[in-house]
Amino acid sequence: MSSGSAIRGSRIGSSPMRPDERSEPAPRRQVTYFCAADHDSIIWFAAEAAIPDTWDCPRCGQPAGLDRSNPPGKSRTEPYKSHLAYVKERRSEEDAAAILAEALAKVRQRRGE
Repeated sequence: MSSGSAIRGSRIGSSPMRPDERSEPAPRRQVTYFCAADHDSIIWFAAEAAIPDTWDCPRCGQPAGLDRSNPPGKSRTEPYKSHLAYVKERRSEEDAAAILAEALAKVRQRRGE
């Protein structure tokens, strides 16, 4: 058994702590996006990648565009909806009453009522 103080799996000092010098990094390009709050976001893309027209600003979360003089407007935030609100969008009151009656009938049948 060896001592427990040895650092296993690493070769400290044997190789440089930077990207592999034998390989070339993929070509990329820098794109700057501008939001309505005057934030500049510099995003790097692969050279062959399609550049999107808008990007979410990493600082404020609002949409940012490529044109400094005409940034996109603030996005409209949707109010929080509960699960019940989504269910009410899909079902009418009559559907809800029918589903409830069916579920209650199954429960009563299991209980022997």
